[in-house]
Amino acid sequence: MTLKIIAVGKKHEPWAADGIDRYQKRLKRPFDVEWVLLPHSAREGLTARQDESERILSRLNANDYVILLDEKGKMLDSPGLSRVLLQSLEQSRSVVIVIGGAYGVDESIHARANLVWSLSELVFPHQLVRLILAEQLYRAQEIAAGNPYHHE
Repeated sequence: MTLKIIAVGKKHEPWAADGIDRYQKRLKRPFDVEWVLLPHSAREGLTARQDESERILSRLNANDYVILLDEKGKMLDSPGLSRVLLQSLEQSRSVVIVIGGAYGVDESIHARANLVWSLSELVFPHQLVRLILAEQLYRAQEIAAGNPYHHE
């Protein structure tokens, strides 16, 4: 069981890396994270989307529980995210969270995703999404453990 984040784009920028590292150091199995950063396609538009989507698909296994981040996806609160992650991990499924590139992902990724999740109706820069995601994974871990980090 693993929790992997596949993100299209350059490495974490220093301001985001500091925050991501802060939360990532607090994550414990099964919530610890492996980052896979795929470079942007050299192409543009739909061709870039297709190229990046093919590279993402090549990193997925048949039994992975795939969560695609997309602003048009389903809204989850933090306890809901914690439940989704915990259920998948308890079923011995690896969880893979996908952050597409600037042009998004094509239908093949949407079709493969078990859940299309929206952080917000707002669109955020990729670096900020990574930081928000790291914090939400830590929050999900703490909710699952019954710790007081999350207040209702």
